[in-house]
Amino acid sequence: MTATLDRPAVSARSHGLTGTWQLTRLALRRDRLTIPLWIVVLSLSPMSSAKAYETLYPTAVERAGLIHGAGANPSIAVIYGPAFDLSTAGGFTAWRLVGFMALMVGLMAVFTVTRHTRAEEDSGRAELLASGVVGRYAALTAAVIVSIGTSVGIGLVTTAGLIGTKLPTEGSIAFGAAVVLAGLVFTAIAAVAVQAAEYSRTANGIGSAAVGIAFLLRAIGDSTTDAKWISWLSPIGWTQQMRAYAGERWWVALIGVAAAVVIGGVGYALLPRRDVGVGIIPARPGPAEAASSLRSPFALAWRLHRGPLIGWTIGMAVCGAVFGSIASGIGELVGGNGQAQEIFQRMGGSAALVDAFMAAMVGMFGMVIALYGVQAALRMRGEETAVRLEPLLATQVGRLRWASSHLVFAFAGSGGMLLLTGVMLGLGNGLRAGDVGGSVADTVAGTLAVLPAVWVIIGVTVAIFGLLPKYSGAGWAVAMVALLLSLFGPVVNLPQAVLDISPFSHAPKIPGQAFTATPLIWLTAIALAALVAGLTGFRRRDIG
Repeated sequence: MTATLDRPAVSARSHGLTGTWQLTRLALRRDRLTIPLWIVVLSLSPMSSAKAYETLYPTAVERAGLIHGAGANPSIAVIYGPAFDLSTAGGFTAWRLVGFMALMVGLMAVFTVTRHTRAEEDSGRAELLASGVVGRYAALTAAVIVSIGTSVGIGLVTTAGLIGTKLPTEGSIAFGAAVVLAGLVFTAIAAVAVQAAEYSRTANGIGSAAVGIAFLLRAIGDSTTDAKWISWLSPIGWTQQMRAYAGERWWVALIGVAAAVVIGGVGYALLPRRDVGVGIIPARPGPAEAASSLRSPFALAWRLHRGPLIGWTIGMAVCGAVFGSIASGIGELVGGNGQAQEIFQRMGGSAALVDAFMAAMVGMFGMVIALYGVQAALRMRGEETAVRLEPLLATQVGRLRWASSHLVFAFAGSGGMLLLTGVMLGLGNGLRAGDVGGSVADTVAGTLAVLPAVWVIIGVTVAIFGLLPKYSGAGWAVAMVALLLSLFGPVVNLPQAVLDISPFSHAPKIPGQAFTATPLIWLTAIALAALVAGLTGFRRRDIG
């Protein structure tokens, strides 16, 4: 009788996918705010660009200038990729945004898969679920379903939006399919990363590095006449080679699908070869006793933040040098188009076009580095929910001392990173223009002007963590809204009152504008007030 009763349970547990549907529903519930945010933010961008094309390039002469400038300038190809057909709104939109959306969808896939697999193992919840009737492959499969489903959602909404702007249906479908293709490939890469790494932050680092390498390979191939084949090594390159609105090549999608199946199969093959909570690549054992340099909250925070800080700093410094080196060629992109120059000036400055471009790049780097600041600040919430904070507070470590050790990296780390990026941006432009000293001085001044806006985003995140810890993830929404308004608001001519919601719209645009201290004082005061409010709330509320 006992054997008869036990047999169904054993059979259920032996099925590798048992519990997949339940874990998928759980993941969707946990991401009920994040997924819609990804879909809305990314899907609005192509529609905005398509509508702006007629305004930016209303005549055949201006479009011919765009085609000549963009097609003949390899520096522009580093940013946007190959220009297949810029004579139509659809071709212009695909050229500007397919690569960008593939990059963002790739990051979304990495973060989503890691969050619902390796992060669950870090917290101990995965092992608890595995002790019940949950199959070995259920968690990974649920994460893959959610990641691919979000990618499909972004692709469908984007396709519908482009068709709604009266662009050709076939090209719109190819655009959406390219976005989904990026999601498939990077979901598969993330599935391998979470098997290789032992901790979620390492898995995120591996997956993000893969996305960055894909962008770099694409940029090298598209900007080099003799080595265009290099872009075919990149999943981001595959999305652009589908040529939406420029004679669609559907067979390219088969490359991405095949790669996703093979890479994803590797991830599933590695899964049963490791224990829960352990990676294929074993962690290096530490010494039996901690060094004296680790016996403080700040030393622990350094160990936790050093990997992301170093990785972000190197990546941003490289981006600064690359964008600085192409600044002198930006004039070929817009030529004499007064409306296009006005867009650049609204985004970045009010003097020469190169200065406007440099100021726009400084602002964009500030927005991106604000994302690092949010990530560093939210590390406190991660330590809290993983129940690693309470044992520390049970010792002589106080709450404010512990929080301050993390916030040093959020505020000072973002400041140092932005400063170095500005130096590299100015150096890249100065070496091309023959004025290194002046260019570096201008970009450093620009980064210092943008820094208070970055601190406002971080300060608001800390305030949410301290006052409303359950909604700490809203810090990402704050950063994304600011980024969206600053990047696309000027393009679609949003009212200035709406643009002013973003703190980056208040920072002086240097080089190109005169320095004014008043907005910087206000931004710094707002950041400080938010920081104080967050720390006060954290000091008074319950842990967990």
